[in-house]
Amino acid sequence: MFTMAQHHVLSAIVLVTCILCYYNSCNCGFVFDDISAIKDNRDLRPHTPIKNVFLNDFWGTPMHKEQSHKSYRPLCVLTFRWNYLFHQLEPLGYHLVNMLLHGVVCLMYFRMCSMFLPEISSFVAAMLFAVHPIHTEAVTGVVGRAETLSSVFFLAAFLFYSNATKRKKVTGWQHLTLSMICVAIAMLCKEQGITVTGVCVVYEIFVAQKLRVSDLQYLVRWLVSGKGAVNNSWTPDVTRRLAVLFASTVGLLVLRLQIMGSKLPVFTRFDNPASVAPTPSRQLSYAHLISVNLWLLLFPCDLCCDWTMGTIPLIESVTDPRNATTLAAVVVLGLLCHTALTTSNRQQATVLIMGLALLVLPFLPASNLFFPVGFVVAERILYMPSMGFCLLIGYGWNILFEKERLRRAAWMCLGVLLFVHGCKTYTRNYDWESEYSIFMAGLRVNQRNAKLFNNVGHALESQGRFEEALQFFHKAVSVQEDDIGAHINVGRTLNHLKMYKEAEDAYLKAKSLLPKAKPGESYQARIAPNHLNVFLNLANLIAKNETRLEEADLLYRQAISMRADYTQAYINRGDVLLKLNRTKEAQEVYERALFYDSNNPDIYYNLGVVFLEQGKAPQALAYLDKALEFDPEHEQALLNSAILLQELGRAELRKVARERLLKLLRKDATNERVHFNLGMLAMDDRDVAGAEHWFRQAVQLKEDFRSALFNLALLLADDHRPLEAAPFLNQLVKYHPDHVKGLILLGDIYINTIKDLDAAENCYKRILQLDPENIQGLHNLCVVYVERGELVRAEKCLARAHLMAPHEDYVLRHLKIVQTRIAKLQLSTDANDASSEVPVEAESQNLHKTIPDFSRRGNLDSSDEVRRATSSDVNSGRGEAGTQGKRINRRPAQPPVYVNNVPTGSTTKKVLRASLEYSEYPPDLPNPLEASDRDTPSFS
Repeated sequence: MFTMAQHHVLSAIVLVTCILCYYNSCNCGFVFDDISAIKDNRDLRPHTPIKNVFLNDFWGTPMHKEQSHKSYRPLCVLTFRWNYLFHQLEPLGYHLVNMLLHGVVCLMYFRMCSMFLPEISSFVAAMLFAVHPIHTEAVTGVVGRAETLSSVFFLAAFLFYSNATKRKKVTGWQHLTLSMICVAIAMLCKEQGITVTGVCVVYEIFVAQKLRVSDLQYLVRWLVSGKGAVNNSWTPDVTRRLAVLFASTVGLLVLRLQIMGSKLPVFTRFDNPASVAPTPSRQLSYAHLISVNLWLLLFPCDLCCDWTMGTIPLIESVTDPRNATTLAAVVVLGLLCHTALTTSNRQQATVLIMGLALLVLPFLPASNLFFPVGFVVAERILYMPSMGFCLLIGYGWNILFEKERLRRAAWMCLGVLLFVHGCKTYTRNYDWESEYSIFMAGLRVNQRNAKLFNNVGHALESQGRFEEALQFFHKAVSVQEDDIGAHINVGRTLNHLKMYKEAEDAYLKAKSLLPKAKPGESYQARIAPNHLNVFLNLANLIAKNETRLEEADLLYRQAISMRADYTQAYINRGDVLLKLNRTKEAQEVYERALFYDSNNPDIYYNLGVVFLEQGKAPQALAYLDKALEFDPEHEQALLNSAILLQELGRAELRKVARERLLKLLRKDATNERVHFNLGMLAMDDRDVAGAEHWFRQAVQLKEDFRSALFNLALLLADDHRPLEAAPFLNQLVKYHPDHVKGLILLGDIYINTIKDLDAAENCYKRILQLDPENIQGLHNLCVVYVERGELVRAEKCLARAHLMAPHEDYVLRHLKIVQTRIAKLQLSTDANDASSEVPVEAESQNLHKTIPDFSRRGNLDSSDEVRRATSSDVNSGRGEAGTQGKRINRRPAQPPVYVNNVPTGSTTKKVLRASLEYSEYPPDLPNPLEASDRDTPSFS
């Protein structure tokens, strides 16, 4: 007999074993389904209303939408949200919670096993459960928390129910109430949790009431007709408890169906091929999965993160040899049931019945018996059924242990089994370290699943290894030729490699594989939403050619006609309409998209861009603020709204603008545009030192940043530090030799400060090469000639300038000054030397050297962008066009750019949100440095 202290020691050993097996999982990142459930799930963000957690599915999709997987697990998502509150997107915290939850489940499982087995055998079962490799997906994969968290309340519900039945004549109603609460919580963590009510029914009938098969016959007769005898232990309280279990189960199922909208999720044939197979292939294939799952519990050597598509080929005939394994599994389970119901050994009957109940009942929701599920085999759903398996193994070990001659062998076998399983679990954790490692591990045991090849390709693609990724995508096509997602992946990778013709061919091939419309049948119900991404990718590729914009628009409209709620198509169509200068239509398209997805911040952002296009800044700012209401971290909206607020010129709004820019800076300190715009704010506040700091930071981050280089040089020049400005101007004209204003300012410094007339002359001649009509460059070149004393040449130069700009008074005045000096020289010299040119230093000093005609703001060059949000070159998702694993990233890809509200670019894949910046000489903004825009020369 074990004392309480010994029980605590054994519990500590179980907990330490859990930690030893899984502590290395804390070094893993977010992989596979974690991306959709954690990184891309807005419901985790603190700014998202908490009610959304209870309105959306596990992946953040509203439950009423067809795209929803109908996996309603709000309490699990709530724990993710708490993780995010403390750890943001740092994986360590998420993995640590998962490991601790597994430890709690093991301790509770140890407690439950003690109800049916001796203490030492319960310890054996708990140890086997703690180290079993089949649990790595549930524990090491962050989304597996649904299993572990649900199991905590699953076991709690059962333990509370067992306490409610302890007294034969009286029900412990408090414990029964707590049990039903735990059932509800378990179901809200994972759908399997509700199966604990079935386990409680089995416990009530066969363990608490000790009924046998013969007793069940009398019980049924008594329940139906009220006649006949019933077991003496059966009391009205037993009937009440069972009624509570039945009512609770029915009530929770009705609630669950109501939340789902009485609609089952839509899966493709790639998710679960047997679900669309004809009879008897469907039934034989489903039955075979029972033996596959039992084999994984018995020999968890070949584990794989994904068992969909062609992993397990369909059984198409009764002569298929795999039917023998199905028959063997059914026979074994049948024999165990028969033994449990007929044996005279009460402990054996109890353990077998409860072991089978825990093994079979939690597996039923995933068995395809009641409805098709979105997978073939999933290791994590065996987390709960393995409780029954380990209980049966613990009982088998106990039989050996009780035989004195086999006791040593029992301990040796147990030690080897625990060591092997523990090592397998520990090493399996490393497979979950990254996307590449987990999918490559899957390919080592499974070469028939195209989705694994696709996902290895995705992992390589994310690292920029496009040639290697393309090889895996081609392999996916060869494994599953009708895999639309694989063809999309091939096309997208070819696009990255700038093989545009081949990319277009791949997209057209994918498009040809889409199911054809059938009369009287909804097309929307027959196509996976993410398969329509082929239209987006093909249209985005075509739209790179401005002569094919109408063709791209047609593809978007075709996608929308197939699925009216396809918001990505609306977003990208609006982008094309803006390129076609059809801004009113673009506005209508975005507003239509809001009808289907009113919480999408990118749509509000795009509407803001549309209003910027129309010159309606207040409306634009309103929509940018609305985007921030739904996503306070929306980088483009933060940056562009900050700039619009700054342009309003009010001090209190500049404070808000600065807060938004500093928020962006905390998110990404390497964004040079944020530094630049903080510098512009400092200029507005007349903070020269602050502006200089931010401009220098921007230039340090991007050495060819045109606007930052010019504004910094201009700031230094106006602060009487021209020698400090010169290096930045040289850097500017090195990367941007066509920057006229920079050349003018640099020439001015060369003349007035450095006294290098040749360098100044080169600057002005470069300006005239770029723009022969540039009056400033020509006038300042004339000043160089005056400085050299070449008055005749200067006169000709100024005369030319006067002809080009007859209304510029300062040019005429300068011309007259030079002509006057030439006349004076002619009177005071010999007639033979009248035409020679000599320096006239004193008089030439009265001529202002140069006229740098520009304001103190940097120009918004063609590289300075305002971007719309689009879904450019959509990633087809993980494996089968993103319908499994990681979902399609709804965040838009980098859209076309706008310069002073004129579109000038094309889309790329990455999500980059850019800035709306100031121009060097905006017409309506005050000069923060109080410098004259046109300093005409003064003459004595």
